[in-house]
Amino acid sequence: MRHVYLDNNATTPVDEAVVGEMLPYFRGDFGNASSAHAFGQRARSAVETARERVASLIGASPREVIFTCGGTEADNAALMGVARAAAPKGGHLVTTRVEHPAVLRTSERLETEGYRVTYLGVDEKGLVSLDELKAALGDDTVLVSVMYVNNETGVIQPMGEIVELARSRGIPLHTDAVQAAGKIPLDVDALEVDLLSISAHKLHGPKGVGTLYVRDGTPFAPFLLGGGHERNRRGGTENVPGIVGLGKACELAGRHLEEMATRVRGLRDRLESLLLQAFPDARINGATEVRAPHVTNIGFPGLRGESLLIALDFEGIAVSTGAACASGSISPSHVLVGMGLGEEQIEGAIRFSLGRLTTEDEIEFAGEAILATLRRMTEAAWSSDVQ
Repeated sequence: MRHVYLDNNATTPVDEAVVGEMLPYFRGDFGNASSAHAFGQRARSAVETARERVASLIGASPREVIFTCGGTEADNAALMGVARAAAPKGGHLVTTRVEHPAVLRTSERLETEGYRVTYLGVDEKGLVSLDELKAALGDDTVLVSVMYVNNETGVIQPMGEIVELARSRGIPLHTDAVQAAGKIPLDVDALEVDLLSISAHKLHGPKGVGTLYVRDGTPFAPFLLGGGHERNRRGGTENVPGIVGLGKACELAGRHLEEMATRVRGLRDRLESLLLQAFPDARINGATEVRAPHVTNIGFPGLRGESLLIALDFEGIAVSTGAACASGSISPSHVLVGMGLGEEQIEGAIRFSLGRLTTEDEIEFAGEAILATLRRMTEAAWSSDVQ
């Protein structure tokens, strides 16, 4: 059976060039990057080269890059690190209802520690209300955290206006950029964000490694304690092979940004066109005018997303009904619920996410297989209703 992978928002295949760069650090160059001998110094050099590559992708200084075990740790560290540094006994944070669970669960934990959190709503397009954000900011607000590109819909938040509101009150701003890195250009100085999270396995790097950018001067208390690793900002022996892989993945991502904006966007639009023309009742979930180029979330009224996902899996097509971290959950997508969509639209939602390695032939093949599956399921549903 032929297989087509359209769930790149969950994870991406590791680029062969990334694997090749990592392999020596499992073998001859296995040293601890904190050791003073030659083995350790070769590992340290590799870590610092990777730090420069990550910094280059986001327009940062290498000294502002902290390596983590992934995007979840980066989000946790951003919220807890700033909250506890700025207001050890409690303060106010602002985020949104459509964040990744790494931000939402961390916010809930901080609430149990005496912090106050405001969860902003979004409109039917998935966009934050700037007026609601402005009204939420107060003298005790220590951090604003808003995801740049939503992991379920691909909607891009108006980060410039959000940052402007936060900066006008002197409040640091964190953005979860896990689904933005490698898909759209990132420049922390142009964005004026103070903290930014990235995960390697979302941009054709290895699992188990990520990074948190922290602008110099931003209040930050270490999240993991131990040795003096990462300039005393994150304890723990560095995952040298993973960090090297992340660095190479960031270097490659920077080279292919134009390809994402043109070729991959074109493939996404082609898939949308095939599906929407054949099923005019289907609707794209989220703002179509401000989206990342690699993802579409489509609601098919009258069908159940879980059933469609399973049927497509039998055809060799991998898709998703939402965030991978929520797989197995019977609860509807909190993102689509937060957008105020109808029950049928939410239940019938499928996320198709492409990657840099997705080909035109794969999209044509997958499009025909998806159309055939949708027709078969629609006919079955119609026959059931008639009976």
